[in-house]
Order: sequence, then structure tokens, then C-alpha cells
Amino acid sequence: MDVKQKVKLVIERLKNLYPDAKIALKFENPLQLLISTILSAQCTDERVNEVTAKLFQKYRTAEDFAKASLEELAEDIKSTGFYQQKAKYIKEACQILVEKYNGEVPKTMEALLELPGVARKTANIVLANAYGIVEGIPVDTHVRRLSQRIGLVKANQPEKIEKELMEIVPKEEWFIFPYLLQAHGRKVCLARKPKCEECVIKDLCDAYTSKN
Repeated sequence: MDVKQKVKLVIERLKNLYPDAKIALKFENPLQLLISTILSAQCTDERVNEVTAKLFQKYRTAEDFAKASLEELAEDIKSTGFYQQKAKYIKEACQILVEKYNGEVPKTMEALLELPGVARKTANIVLANAYGIVEGIPVDTHVRRLSQRIGLVKANQPEKIEKELMEIVPKEEWFIFPYLLQAHGRKVCLARKPKCEECVIKDLCDAYTSKN
């Protein structure tokens, strides 16, 4: 079986298992999604949602974040980890939004990648979930781990993994694909102790078939 056939079967089975797979971050507008995604680096989505529940009541616009005291903002997001760097990214990104984009989050990959703290993963998430623009496949820890374990990609760096995935995942599945892998990565294909015996795609998985 070639890798394109394999990925189609993986998607089919995971769609049956997780019919409601979607982004776990809670947001009401593109700005909130941008901030949440920056905060989600090295942090669980659950923790981010806890933090943003209060954060988005305090700071409602890009201008609010741009004018915020860096120390206070860092304190507000402390439990997400790497909080000083994240606060700096958020404040600087929002200053650019205010200066260049009238406080709005831009709708192009190129413009988003100019914002501090934004790499392709974040830009892909914002474009697809806030604007319905699907330009690529966001590669987070779950997508990376499962893609490598199953044997869909050979690369290690997120951008190279994304490139390989874009070549084998049908374009109409780019949007749902990462959320299927995230759902499976959280419930079954755990980082340290994957529950292989429960897995609906184990027969398609290189890591499993090579051991058995």
C-alpha cells in the first residue's frame, strides 16, 4: 500500500471514530484565536482556555494588548509557561495589528508570518479557523508524533513535515486532518504509552506493525 492510500484509510477511520473533531481552543474572533494559539506553544489547550477565559475579559481589542503593561500581561498568562516571551510576542504583534491593520488580524499567510510569535502552525490555524482559508496543515506535537509513528512522513522539522503531509493528504482533508490526529493523540496514541491494542489504525501504523 502506498502512503497516499494509507493516509486516506487513516482519515476515513478516524473520521468515524471522532465525528466531532475540531479545534480545542475557545475563541470568539480572529484576535482571540491568534492570542490563544501563541499561548498554546508548549502548553495544553485546556490550560490556555482556563487562562483566556479571564484574559479576554480584561483585554478586548488589539489596542488593549498593545497598550498593556508587559509585566502585568506576563503575570496574566504566567501559568501557560514561557510567559515573558509570550507576553512580549503578544504585545508586539498587537502593536503591529494596530499600526498596520487597523487592529484587525490579517487574512494572508505572508502578513501573519510577519507577526512576532507566529510561525506557519499558528498562521495555518488562524487562517483556517477564523477565515476559512486553508493554505496548509498545522503541525503541532500530536500531528508530528502520529505522522511519524504511523509512517506518513520522514521529516523531523514541523515545516518539512507539513510539506510532506501536503503532498499526501487530499487537499479537501487538510482542514480536518490535524484535528483527527489531535483527538487520537489525546485519547489513544499517547506520547509515552500508546494504547495500541485499542487503536483502529494499528494495522496501518509502522510503529505497531514493526513490533508485532
